[in-house]
Amino acid sequence: MPSKNSASNKAASPIVSSAHLVSPDSAEMSEFEFGLIVAGNAFHRWIVHCMSAAGLKDLTPLDVLVLHHVTHRARDKRLADICFIMNIEDTHLVNYALKKLQGLGVVASQKNGKEVTYAATDEGRQFVQRYREIRESCLIDALKADDGLNRDIGELARLLRVLSGMYDQAARAAASL
Repeated sequence: MPSKNSASNKAASPIVSSAHLVSPDSAEMSEFEFGLIVAGNAFHRWIVHCMSAAGLKDLTPLDVLVLHHVTHRARDKRLADICFIMNIEDTHLVNYALKKLQGLGVVASQKNGKEVTYAATDEGRQFVQRYREIRESCLIDALKADDGLNRDIGELARLLRVLSGMYDQAARAAASL
């Protein structure tokens, strides 16, 4: 029979995806990164299924996110602005998503001098509205039972923005090595 001490030691071990990266100075960062990986993959799966349920099938997570951003605040967006806001370095990935969305008739481009801007079409806005309705019924309704959870989510969002800045700075430092 295992001792109580060995059982509690197992429970205290951090849950990580890469034990070789766990630092004695911050095992919490490795736990966070594993949580981010799992949550990110779950989020991507969710947005693709939600958009599919809204009627727009065979999109990648980036396609869905680009459509939402292009629809955001009903303002035309430049490729560079979309990449900047979404913190994506590789403009080719976003450009490919925009071309795919244009082919589906949910995004349109407009040339103003040398600049090309993108906006959601009426059809695109309809898919986004249907997505919103499905999101409300499948995801947001689950939060109504717990006001504390909404507060925690707000704090987590703030923390994620702080950590994204730390990761960006660390990436710049690593790129200079």
